[in-house]
Amino acid sequence: MTDTHCPYCSLQCGMRLTGRRAPEVGEWPEFPVNRGALCRKGWSAAGLYGGRERLTTPLVRDRATGELSPVTWDEALDLVAGRLAALRAERGPDSVAVFGGGGLTNEKAYQLGKLARVALGTSQIDYNGRWCMSSAASAGTRAFGIDRGLPFPLADVEQADVVVLVGSNLAETMPPAARHLDALRARGGKVVVVDPRRTPTANRADVVVQPVPGSDLALALGVLHLLVAGGKVDEEYVAARTTGWDEVRESVAGWWPERVERVTGVPADEVRSLADLLGGAATVMVLTARGAEQHSTGSDTVLAWINVALALGMPGTPGAGYGCLTGQGNGQGGREHGQKADQLPGYRMIDDPAARAHVAGVWGVDPDSLPGKGRSAYELLDALGQPDGPSALLVLGSNIVVSAPRATHVRQRLESLDLLVVADMVLSETAALADVVLPVTQWAEETGTMTNLEGRVILRQRAITPPAGVRSDLDVIAGLASRLGSPVEFATDPETVFEELGRASAGGKADYAGITYDRIRAEHGVFWPCPGPEHPGTPRMFLDSFAHPDGRARFHVVDHRGPAEVPCDDYPVHLTTGRVLAQYQSGAQTRRVRDLPDTGPFVELHPMLAGRIGATDGEPVTVATRRGTMTAPARVVATIRPDTVFVPFHWVGANRLTNDALDPASRMPEFKVCAAAVSA
Repeated sequence: MTDTHCPYCSLQCGMRLTGRRAPEVGEWPEFPVNRGALCRKGWSAAGLYGGRERLTTPLVRDRATGELSPVTWDEALDLVAGRLAALRAERGPDSVAVFGGGGLTNEKAYQLGKLARVALGTSQIDYNGRWCMSSAASAGTRAFGIDRGLPFPLADVEQADVVVLVGSNLAETMPPAARHLDALRARGGKVVVVDPRRTPTANRADVVVQPVPGSDLALALGVLHLLVAGGKVDEEYVAARTTGWDEVRESVAGWWPERVERVTGVPADEVRSLADLLGGAATVMVLTARGAEQHSTGSDTVLAWINVALALGMPGTPGAGYGCLTGQGNGQGGREHGQKADQLPGYRMIDDPAARAHVAGVWGVDPDSLPGKGRSAYELLDALGQPDGPSALLVLGSNIVVSAPRATHVRQRLESLDLLVVADMVLSETAALADVVLPVTQWAEETGTMTNLEGRVILRQRAITPPAGVRSDLDVIAGLASRLGSPVEFATDPETVFEELGRASAGGKADYAGITYDRIRAEHGVFWPCPGPEHPGTPRMFLDSFAHPDGRARFHVVDHRGPAEVPCDDYPVHLTTGRVLAQYQSGAQTRRVRDLPDTGPFVELHPMLAGRIGATDGEPVTVATRRGTMTAPARVVATIRPDTVFVPFHWVGANRLTNDALDPASRMPEFKVCAAAVSA
């Protein structure tokens, strides 16, 4: 029996695996995040093991025929390293790029960043977490001086008087977490859901607000306006623990409820009721997720809701505050240790001389040898094959063809490369385009740490033996580094890598120096920052001060700009995207689990819109945007706004439609809203 964690979302629910050939999932009641509860995906997670589609040998493409053929590991790694070395020699180190994933363990993310900066010497590295957490991370850093998704344990949700979920469908995306909402309501608290769709989460709420997609920021401005007008601002807290309030108070003076109604479509009386609810509660917790963040104004939207929380005096108050519900399994840890274009381990910034000196010292290289800041995720993909862009790309832990915005364009950029290398366990849509495919271990076949949405560092432990011919990503990274003539050695034992990660992160914002595998096992995870072996970890942040040098949180003036695309005569409705209960991310894993229903994509639309275009439930409809089209069965429901259609993004299609407009601060693409046309 092995204590480990679910392979999917950021809850990282604890589970026990039994059996070594055909593993079975069982409860781990002692793990505090889920207390034995699992969603459908978690209970069926053992279905990931085995299967006819599992890759067990490296594959190399013959470009003349287009066929992939099996080769030995030495042949594959020699080929990749030789091609990469030749490109670097001919076009410079930035001709080679690396793309990681928010599902990689901390050890893999750390080594991947080290591979890019030390063995390849390239600045061109980013990861798909840029499309998940970056807007909340940007806002949290600016407001509080540090970014940790939830600065408190998830169970604290139960202690709030009011919880506001902005753009989160918690009941479908992480069902075991929804029990905290039920417990909150059982003790008399209220749940508010802000979402253009009435989701299963909304069905567990007391108040449901359905704004036009892309208008969450305006709603927050209107709520703050009413809190000021009603004398509900905690002036003592604001004076003692924040800066910037006077400017923000003035900036919301013009956002009266009727103006908010014109922008958001939310009736003015509902805006007033929401402000009254928040202003009258002793403790309020605001939680944002991708629905509010995946916009070209996502970081400003988060700042607007943080302003609401600060005005009420909530951040740093037990059972209250602001938090972000991280999406990917290691969405938190994945951005802390070096696979992001502008960061080094420990959440250090790559353009900080002191940060460069510290990390270079741990790595045993000259700080001047480290490259500078590279392109963000979408900008990196957009540059592939261009005259000034990378000619080769190494992909670990990401299915770009399905998950990238404006996906048809991104696929064309991938096809323009001189060399595409993908490490995966199956022939995903991205791996199917690759010149070299490297078969790697998956969950339950390897050990490594993850950092869940609370900032709790947990340990996935190897429970089963991987198939013959499969190697870990750490082995792949080390093999390439050695062949590329790396000046330093790359360890392959995950615990050894984690110990090095601890030294590299020491003194940084995300300090793991005091965390060990043994402590994680003994304590059911350790919260960072944890700067030393005697430190207890930090379950709750900001109780005494914020992470800015003066200890104060920052208000920020933000204003509503709206989406990059608004409906017009040719594209008259809003398109938004999201998840469904049985699938996860690009579906590369879950679509291959037989026990999970794979219904395929669909288009959700309101009966009024269906009637207008002559659509019938279950029959095909076509959605078109300026970037592409897709056809899928209609789901006619009364739970979505009449001016909006919804498409899940787990299958090829949805992201052919989405907009690649970027948030100027976070570089987050605008996945969650664009102008569309729908026809029967």
